[in-house]
Amino acid sequence: MKYMIMMFGGLGESLADRSPEWISRMQATMMTMDRELRESGEVVDGKHLMDPSQAATVRFTGGAPTPTDGPFAEIKESLAGYWIVETTRDRALEIASQVVAVTEYPMEVRGIMDESAPPER
Repeated sequence: MKYMIMMFGGLGESLADRSPEWISRMQATMMTMDRELRESGEVVDGKHLMDPSQAATVRFTGGAPTPTDGPFAEIKESLAGYWIVETTRDRALEIASQVVAVTEYPMEVRGIMDESAPPER
């Protein structure tokens, strides 16, 4: 089964309270995990995302879609990147746990629907 492992983390100003050692350890962990997942063939896709200050959110306000700057101005943690892996649920949770142990930021593991399967009745 395919799973999307979403990496949430501090970007921009929210990293100001992190030490250079922590940032180096976090970056090394992410690069090592990415390399290992690609070498094992588990990664289907994965990308880093731009800083949320470059994002926009479209909300339905006043009866119409309205774009605004930034994803969620009221939060410190934002979606920073993702991996799509083809593996078991236990393995996807293991991957996320290894990264969270270092970054201390949450990760969400969500199954991807198999759109080739017939719809359930």
